[in-house]
Amino acid sequence: MKLIRSKLAILAIVSVAAGPLSADESLPVRNCTWCHGSSAQGFMMAPRLAGQRDQYIENQLLSFRDHIRDNPLSRQYMWGAAANLSPQTVHDLSAYFSTLPTLPANDGDRQLAAAGRTIYEQGIAESNIVSCLVCHGPNAEGVREIPRLGGLSYSYLKRRLEQWGEGFHAAAGPMPHIASTLSPNEIDALASYLSFVGSASVE
Repeated sequence: MKLIRSKLAILAIVSVAAGPLSADESLPVRNCTWCHGSSAQGFMMAPRLAGQRDQYIENQLLSFRDHIRDNPLSRQYMWGAAANLSPQTVHDLSAYFSTLPTLPANDGDRQLAAAGRTIYEQGIAESNIVSCLVCHGPNAEGVREIPRLGGLSYSYLKRRLEQWGEGFHAAAGPMPHIASTLSPNEIDALASYLSFVGSASVE
């Protein structure tokens, strides 16, 4: 948290001296990449935007604007960031980031990846949890407004699942119920596996 705050403080100071925008860069894009990385691959708890489903990004920006996505970092950073975005800017940002190439984070626990893959592909019958691929696709690529999970960072995925279980963003379809049913070990395994999806080690 301190590192994120420090980065934002530094960016606020240097933004004036950031130089002219490149031919394919808009000010909203630059604002996003300050936290999400210059190639939108993510930074710490700021998730990767590159290659994410455009409908999902658009829905999340609207969710931030309308204060529906209400976990602590959303309140602290994204509510303000999305507050004054026009519908056209929301659409353009979503389309832009969805076209960028993806790189898997590869930052989970490899020893847990096999267990996480089993949960993703088969679900947990005794907990009445269906396989994740039913909604997110066989390669965790997402479908329409359902997000791509493959290759997102372990820390981001773990915290999102934990926060759903804690009651944040309660309007997010079936996820709050599913996440509240997962044990800490199951969350660790699932987040670890997904962080490697897209790399040769799990293909």
